Order: sequence, then C-alpha cells, then structure tokens
Amino acid sequence: MKTQTMEWIAAGKRQRQQRWLMITGSLVLLAILLCGAMLLLGHTIYPVFDVIRVLLGEQIQGATFAIQTIRLPRMLSGLFAGFAFGIAGNTFQTMLRNPLANPNVIGITTGSSAAAVFCIIILQASNTIVSIASVAGGLITVLLLYIFSRTKRSSFSIGRLILVGIGIQAMLNAVISYLLLVGGEQDIPAALRWLSGSLNGIRVEDVTPLIMAVLICAPIVVLFGKHLSILELGEQTATTLGVHTDQARMALILSSVCMIALATAVTGPIAFVAFLAGPIAKRLVGVGFSNAIPAGLVGVNLVLGADLMGQFAFEVRYPVGIITGMIGAPYLIYLLIRMNQKGDL
Repeated sequence: MKTQTMEWIAAGKRQRQQRWLMITGSLVLLAILLCGAMLLLGHTIYPVFDVIRVLLGEQIQGATFAIQTIRLPRMLSGLFAGFAFGIAGNTFQTMLRNPLANPNVIGITTGSSAAAVFCIIILQASNTIVSIASVAGGLITVLLLYIFSRTKRSSFSIGRLILVGIGIQAMLNAVISYLLLVGGEQDIPAALRWLSGSLNGIRVEDVTPLIMAVLICAPIVVLFGKHLSILELGEQTATTLGVHTDQARMALILSSVCMIALATAVTGPIAFVAFLAGPIAKRLVGVGFSNAIPAGLVGVNLVLGADLMGQFAFEVRYPVGIITGMIGAPYLIYLLIRMNQKGDL
C-alpha cells in the first residue's frame, strides 16, 4: 500500500512537471513569435531574411534605421519590461497571499512614477537620473508601506499593507497631478505619454539598465521560488519549516522593486501587467511548481501583444498602457466581486 501511494505521488509530480514544461515552452514560443512580429511589422513590412541580416550588422538602406533604431529598442523594452512586471507582480501576490497585493495597487509603481515625473518635469534630468530616482522612489514607498503596515503589537499585517498601499497610491497620484499642473508646457506632453505606459521613442541605451536588472534580479527571485511558495503558507508555518522569513522576504522585495522601478523608468507604468500576469500563469501552470518564470513570460506576451494591438488593431495608434488597461480593468472588477462574495474583503 505504501509503495502504491508513493507511485501515485511520483506520477502526479511527473504530470505537473510535464504540464509546467509544456506551458512554459508554449509561452516562450509565443514570446518569440511576438518579438519577430515587432521587428517585421510597421509602416513597411520587411522580409524575415532582411531583418536577420540587419540584426547581424549588415547595412540595408531604409531597413537598418527602422529596425535598429525604432523596432529593436521597442521590442527589447517590451520584452524585459513585461518580464519584470510579470515576475515582480507574481512575487508580491504570492508572498502577501492576496491577488490585490501587486505593485500597481499598493503604490510601488506609483512611487517610482512620482519620482520619475519629478525628475522629468522639475529637474529636466537625464534618463540615467530618472532611472535612479525611479528605483529610489520605489524603495522609499516599500519602506513606508512596511512601517505603516505594522500593528501596535509590531506584527506585520497584510490587510493593513493593502489599505495603506491604496492610500499611498492616492497621495502619490495627487503629487503627480500637481507636478503636471506646475510643469512647463514643453515637458507635460512627454510626461503624459510616459505616464500612459508607452514603448514609443525608446533607445537601446535606455533599455540597458533594465536588461541588467532583469538578468541579475530575476535569477534571485527564481532561486527563492521555493521559499516564496512556503511563505505563501504563512509566517508561522514558514518559520517552522526552517525558512529565514526576514532574509527571504527582503531579497524578494528588493529584487522585485528594482525590476519594477527600472521597468517603470523605461516604459512608464504599464497598467495591470503586474496584476494580471501572476493569476494567469497560476491558472495555466497549476500548483506544485513555481510559476515565477511563467508569470514573467505571461507579462512579456501581454506587453508585446498589447503593443501590437495598439499599433495595428485600431485606426488611431494607442500606447500599450491604454490597451493593457482596457484588458485589466474588467478583471479587477471581477476579482473584487468574487472576493466580496467569498468574504475576503
């Protein structure tokens, strides 16, 4: 009987592993196809072989400028920003055991946005300064969230964190509105375009810090993926199982905030990607394995797919953040209704 039970457990694990590999592979394939479409499509549709030749360094009149200067930075920013938003949003939702506890809702993205808008409008700073300020703004917001989320008994409260985060987000949105009111006329269009979440006008050098952040921080999140799953069981259970909760939580938070802040600095706060990626990945992959990488890939596909839709599906071209907002807002309403029915609100 014991042997048969062990065989059932092993068979179930193999089945979940095969599902994880199949879903992750499918998401990778879809991301590759969308990246290819980003490079091929535009005012002029270039053949695949011309795109490959340009990427290999060959000069082709017209195609070289369009692909290297416009389409490649746009694709890279969507690829790495989508992965950053997806994996970081999933980290916060899993660690805090609440789908509402994502960087968009609890104010982390807004903190990065407020710092970046201040640099754009008031200081008229360079992209490097904007990136540094965005990271600093996100970290300060996390610190404020942690301080105000502690109860009188010095215990950490997830429900209080979400409420405090919503309040901080409202305050920071007011700050952003004030900055737009006092800003110069020449700076406001750029700030508004950035706030809507857009891949327009991004240069390769702008994406470099984001690429480095994702390559450094994403492996840390994946490495702590096992601890993240245990943290989802609760503070006491995680401590009982031998997890150093403070160290694990600090590593996960710092890595996630760094990716979110730099992604926000490059593309602006693309709406609802961090909110949608984790639940979609969890529904696709199921339980038993970490869905950090699938969540990042879902984020990639959401950003790239929404950007292509915004460019070609309508008569007027819309920034990617408008399209993801149209997708994410109904899901947020559905989630709130569902949580209210379950008594989670």
